[in-house]
Amino acid sequence: MRATGIIRKVDFAGRLVLPPDLCDSLHIERGKDSLEIFVEDDHIILRKYAPACAFCGSFHDLTEFENVKICGNCIKKIAKLKK
Repeated sequence: MRATGIIRKVDFAGRLVLPPDLCDSLHIERGKDSLEIFVEDDHIILRKYAPACAFCGSFHDLTEFENVKICGNCIKKIAKLKK
């Protein structure tokens, strides 16, 4: 983790505004992209949301089944279990 030197206050509604320069440098498109929120000990971690396979976390060759993303490799493994 690297420090940015950027400090922002949280408003009364609990919102935090990311500086445009930070969004640009991280390729976060304002009004379009989503961020995932993680908590680790006393740290809040924001990460640009990218859908991944529910089983292995892969971002490649994804198929959606009942609102769950599954990659091609995991589909093959599941198919082998059914035999």
